[in-house]
Amino acid sequence: MTETNPSTPVTSGDVARHAKVSQSAVSRAFTPGASISQKMREKILKSAAELGYRPNALARAMISGKSGLIAMLVAYLDNQFYPIMLEQISRKLQQSGYQVLLFMTDPGDQDEVVSRILQYQVEGIVMASATLSSELARECARTGIPVVLFNRYVATSPASSVVSDNIAGGRLIADYLVRGGHQRIAFIAGAEDSSTNRDREAGFYHGLAEHGQTVFERMVGGYSFDGAANAARELCNRPHGERPDAIFVANDHMAFSVMDVIRDELGLRVPKDVSVIGYDDVPQAAWKAYDLTTVSQAGAEMIDATARLLLEQIETGSVHKKAAIFPAKLVARSSARRPSGG
Repeated sequence: MTETNPSTPVTSGDVARHAKVSQSAVSRAFTPGASISQKMREKILKSAAELGYRPNALARAMISGKSGLIAMLVAYLDNQFYPIMLEQISRKLQQSGYQVLLFMTDPGDQDEVVSRILQYQVEGIVMASATLSSELARECARTGIPVVLFNRYVATSPASSVVSDNIAGGRLIADYLVRGGHQRIAFIAGAEDSSTNRDREAGFYHGLAEHGQTVFERMVGGYSFDGAANAARELCNRPHGERPDAIFVANDHMAFSVMDVIRDELGLRVPKDVSVIGYDDVPQAAWKAYDLTTVSQAGAEMIDATARLLLEQIETGSVHKKAAIFPAKLVARSSARRPSGG
């Protein structure tokens, strides 16, 4: 066994000499997808393990100009739709040889966080439950860094986007509730500046109008559990006024809170007194405790499209805006009264 000075870092040259191979072969052995035989790779990895060698990813990035890093920017993870989607997107990217850095942001400071992200020489950015200004998106495009907005879009931005057809989803919900015989249908909005809320609400109103109805009342939950609970209290706790007979809640995370308030605090029955419909179809929606009627997004297709859009632009070095829109599907469970015959 070749002895090394423990105070001196082991280099790829040391591994090459120990394994009696070229230094380029050592480099290929530690490069995902590189052309090298399995026998050669195993020989080099065995020498590296004996010498205690670990490749320096940062040094390699400085030499090659390729960091192999993709930044994931998220504003919040309360809604279970995002942790599930982000895990699967991350796995897709890692299978292609990239590593993911997760950055958290607060509303309003996305541009500042993206400016910091760029210091890491990332090769691409995925933004979920967050957006960035069109000016910064154009700067990313100029520097060859593709940006994909997941479950968001900004019409004026050069960033690519992957979304569900939220307008069609909102229309499906309106149609389902009206055909179920509901007359006083309320809406609890999410974050009012988000494209998801804007499109779901627009589709919902269009769907009501097609049946000659308008929204009974509108409240704002801000995509938060507490915000939705307060909105439900105001809508349903009216001793001297009519309450809604159905509520469309802009996502499942808020819908769970609404159902808790309606049943546990106010003693009302779901759906006999108030029907509740959410949006996203997160795993908890199918739990017996909620059995939530909701709209399902095409999660697998959205994940594939996000990874594909990002990797295509990284690998071709061509940043250009693309949009992918996937259909939404209503999943009928027991939290909303079903239309007769359906």
